Amino acid sequence: MPRIAGVNIPDQKQIEISLTYIYGIGRSLSLKILDRAQIKPSTKASELSAKELNDLKEIIEKNYKIEGTLRREKMMSIKRLKDIGSWRGGRHIKGLPVRGQRTKTNTRTVRGNVRKTVGSGRKPPTETT
Repeated sequence: MPRIAGVNIPDQKQIEISLTYIYGIGRSLSLKILDRAQIKPSTKASELSAKELNDLKEIIEKNYKIEGTLRREKMMSIKRLKDIGSWRGGRHIKGLPVRGQRTKTNTRTVRGNVRKTVGSGRKPPTETT
């Protein structure tokens, strides 16, 4: 398995898809990187030469924020919002949607699958007497 930026890249997938295993690189960015490195996106990761792998590593590490750096920067910006007491920071603290979505319904992904009303959720099986 090739290793780029501390992440093991899957061998049997196309390099375009394999690069997306790195945090901070999606499909469009992986295509830009491969275009800059002059590598065909349909090439399997296991078929890359050592020179091509080095070129990819160099391009990614010099030009883009990925993995730990990006995660740290994201955490710091959220922490800044919390510290200054902004509305968005408060939403982060409470674990609610931050970007203006409705909360009466449709917030299961942010809050977890917690149903607080009496009539909803699974009912325990009734005991026979």
